Amino acid sequence: MNQAVIKRIAVLVSIGRHPVSGVPRYSRNDAAALSMASELAQRTAGASIDVIHAASAHNADNPALSEYLALGAASITLIETAVSQDVLPALQAQLQAQLQNYDLVLCGSCAEAGAGSGMLPYLLAARLNLPLLAGVIAVTPGAGHVVAQQYLPKGRRREVALKLPAMVAVHPLAPNRLRYAYARLRRGEIRKQVFAGYQGASASAARGQPEEWTVEAAKAVPRKLTAPEKRSGHARMQAATMTESRGGKVVQDGSAADKAQIVLAYLREHHLVNY
Repeated sequence: MNQAVIKRIAVLVSIGRHPVSGVPRYSRNDAAALSMASELAQRTAGASIDVIHAASAHNADNPALSEYLALGAASITLIETAVSQDVLPALQAQLQAQLQNYDLVLCGSCAEAGAGSGMLPYLLAARLNLPLLAGVIAVTPGAGHVVAQQYLPKGRRREVALKLPAMVAVHPLAPNRLRYAYARLRRGEIRKQVFAGYQGASASAARGQPEEWTVEAAKAVPRKLTAPEKRSGHARMQAATMTESRGGKVVQDGSAADKAQIVLAYLREHHLVNY
């Protein structure tokens, strides 16, 4: 049986973030997508791979993007958008211009930095009218299609035949077999182009769109005051297995001020207030 003829593969990448230090780096999930595309290209007589990244003007020159060159990307197409503009229209325009030439579009499931909602693969596939398969950990060429291994909960797997052209969202647990090489980083090239819909802030304001995101501090959630447990482990075990009084005091007599003083004394006794 003849295998699927795959000539061009598009890999969408983003800027990641180190989970401990927060330093910008390549995205682990997107690198797994690039690794999957490289292995698929080797199995299909050397299909070409286009690595595409879209970013706003103030993030376009992030040095972490060049790390994909070190991982094996021959070149990267950088699409620059307006500061407050979503990258979705830019990616849509770039892929639509070459959609007849792309057999497969690969991307990670969710960005490591920024909003990271995980909706971009679904929204992009809907705009491009492409079938989307999410949670993929391996892809092999089949007879007129590709066979994708999909990750399921509780460690289960299933194989899905996907007719081309199609879009695949790679699962974060997909293997990444790429190796970092500084020589490839120096040899690679980043080609920058400006998105045609980038008309500056005045055009965004004319359409009634906000020029910048509004950032607000998160509101503190009220914390329930709970007195610390002073009983032994044996006493707490007995309390969990039998019904007993947990102490406290019911005050019915006296004025409101007297009752408030009793509550305040309880809070001070258990160090729940410091006044």
